[in-house]
Amino acid sequence: MAFQFPAVVQASRITFPKAEIWVPVVSGLHNAAARNSINGKIRQTVRELVENQGSLSDPRAEMQGYFEVKTNEKDVLSLSLFNYAFTGGAHGLTLQESLTFDTTTGKSYSLAELFKPGSNYVNRLSDIIKTQIATRQIATLDPFQSIRHDQPFYIADRSLVVYFALYELTPYAFGFPYFPISVYDLSDIINPNGPLGRMDVNN
Repeated sequence: MAFQFPAVVQASRITFPKAEIWVPVVSGLHNAAARNSINGKIRQTVRELVENQGSLSDPRAEMQGYFEVKTNEKDVLSLSLFNYAFTGGAHGLTLQESLTFDTTTGKSYSLAELFKPGSNYVNRLSDIIKTQIATRQIATLDPFQSIRHDQPFYIADRSLVVYFALYELTPYAFGFPYFPISVYDLSDIINPNGPLGRMDVNN
């Protein structure tokens, strides 16, 4: 297989009253349509995070947006977008959304699309997470039953990382609960043509 150059990811600063947002901008791709699609999806998600935080009318309000690149190899780009805002109350709130792309086509993948059609990925991932909760002695707000079919995720270090929003699974002080799952533990249900399929190959 020929070497695949990673995407170029640069930070663009956007400001408006009480807010500073750093947005990833992708370049360096052979396919201009793919690049435009990826950047469009990123901008849309950043806007949604801003809107979901609500009003900054409180005199003390502030907002900060930033991102982390999780994977940028094998024509896969996976990143997390964060938005912290204080809008009044006891403390601020951080929102996170993650996006995983095929950089050759610009396609954004859902959790279901990482797996073979008909595979019971929800139960499989839920069972692994249940074991991790017990092993890591994570205190949950309610007994964990199952992930959602569209549970947020990103790809990092040949692992699928499934996570939960603040307050969704654990108390606020715990932060975001992350559950890394090796691709090699999911080989039999991975979509071989998707992003995890590329991570499952030793090259």
